[in-house]
Amino acid sequence: MRLGIVASRFNEELSAELLSRAKTEAAKLGVDDLTVNTVPGALEIPLALQWLAQTGEFDALVAVGCVIRGDTYHFEIVANESARGVMDVALECGLPVANGILTTDDEAQARARLDKGAEAVRVAVEMAKLRTSCS
Repeated sequence: MRLGIVASRFNEELSAELLSRAKTEAAKLGVDDLTVNTVPGALEIPLALQWLAQTGEFDALVAVGCVIRGDTYHFEIVANESARGVMDVALECGLPVANGILTTDDEAQARARLDKGAEAVRVAVEMAKLRTSCS
């Protein structure tokens, strides 16, 4: 299984924990080839995913990051456009891409959802297996 993870560095402490749990889950699931790339924020994740997908070297990809609502409309833009971009990569490339980007109202909600990094890895691996069985 060749898995790629793209992780945002924004909200660094929370994003780092999401990535750590994703990597731990990948090891538990026996992923033997893991590539991790980091990007500045959630809006940069889809492009990095696309670059990985275009290599043809991966069975599945995972996006992880953390976007916390602020006082401006920027939250909606980042939350919506990063999710749309992740889905676009999956559909355009025909590759499983699991979205583990948290979009929460506050830090407490984000902390309560840190297992979403591991969950995204489980989803990606399951979908990669399904893809193989459908081929």
